[in-house]
Amino acid sequence: MKQDTQLDYLTIHEVVKQARLNLSKFAWDYLMGGANTETTLKRNRMAFDSVALRPRILRDVREIDCSGELYGRKLRLPLFMAPIGSVESFAPEGGAGAAKAAEEFGCGHMLSSVCNPGLEEVAAVADNLRMYQLYVRGDRNWVDEQVKRAIDNNYSAFAITVDVARYSRRERDIAKRFIKKWRRGADDTMAYQAAIDWDLIKHLQDTFDIPIVIKGLATAEDATIAVEHNVDAVYVSNHGGRQLDHGRGTLDVLPEVVKAVDGKAKVFIDGGINRGTDIVKAIVMGADAVGIGRLQGLGLGAAGYQGLVRVLEILEMEVEECLGLMGATSYADVDPSQLFPGAPLVNEPHVLSAFPLLNLEDEGY
Repeated sequence: MKQDTQLDYLTIHEVVKQARLNLSKFAWDYLMGGANTETTLKRNRMAFDSVALRPRILRDVREIDCSGELYGRKLRLPLFMAPIGSVESFAPEGGAGAAKAAEEFGCGHMLSSVCNPGLEEVAAVADNLRMYQLYVRGDRNWVDEQVKRAIDNNYSAFAITVDVARYSRRERDIAKRFIKKWRRGADDTMAYQAAIDWDLIKHLQDTFDIPIVIKGLATAEDATIAVEHNVDAVYVSNHGGRQLDHGRGTLDVLPEVVKAVDGKAKVFIDGGINRGTDIVKAIVMGADAVGIGRLQGLGLGAAGYQGLVRVLEILEMEVEECLGLMGATSYADVDPSQLFPGAPLVNEPHVLSAFPLLNLEDEGY
């Protein structure tokens, strides 16, 4: 394990507290909020909380491997920074800060097309596993140009987001009259996103030599179609509960997608991943890698890219602890029978329910 950064944070809940102090009310609610009733957001967390662990004992767990591999790169954790629009709202470096943290720690980064700086600038600041995620805001020629730029800047994969055919009503933002910078004047181009279909995916597969990822998939039926189109990866995501209200938690969706894919494509997942145990559960259930979104924003909001590196270090410690106490030296050592779905919930799920120490009275929360 590499030397930790010289920050005082010993737990992620301390990072969350500092981010809350640093961020404006607009940036905080944008990061924490979901669509309408925020039911999908809560179900993301509920899905992870309702899977209990069945540990095995009396096994030699002195040496534990928490790492993963993706697109030919060894990663300290099978994890990447999920794409966040307007990530510069949480730290001035924006996407460049996330890329630097990914390089320093040793994990992946998927850059959003609606954040600053752009894909060329982010590619220039870090030698890391980088992927690019696109919101379609133009015609096919416009999309082709974005893919060419990603290829020219050595992005390892190109993701098309498919769960934003309509922009959702995010009532925390609406209540505060907050509009993200990229949303101003964007309505004229949002129609392009609503119009995309499987023909675009076929076109990209036929035209470009770069792995194509479908981000925002939530059913076995669409996973099957994605495999028929020979995509490289399906990305189980509900936009962090920020698009379709009353959807399922992503971990609840994962098993049917893994079964439908049947090893013919990689499987990524995000949504509610806040702890090392969450990472272990997702990988054991068949994901090849996990993405962190809100947790990424919290790390950046607390202390810039170094705050994010510290979050990753703590996650690594939690993964190592989880694997060891499960009687495993790697994710492959955990038998799926050691996961017990349907366990009773002990806390009401919400966006920060993974951090119960936020409510310690002596800390003023």
